[in-house]
Amino acid sequence: MSALFNFQSLLTVILLMICTCAYLRSLFPNIMDRNKTGMLGIFWKLARIGERKSPYVACACVLMALSILFWS
Repeated sequence: MSALFNFQSLLTVILLMICTCAYLRSLFPNIMDRNKTGMLGIFWKLARIGERKSPYVACACVLMALSILFWS
């Protein structure tokens, strides 16, 4: 089943995208900052969510990991 039809997989993909974009922006800020609009602007927005909401994203990642380990 693809991640689009399974809600838990969709949440996992979104959390991984947020964490990956925030990490890549910390390594290469110029690449992310030059693509603020258009289709690549989605990655910039995900990086901003990961930077500004990092305690909430971290809690969501821990909860998702626990749910995958114990309830799947």
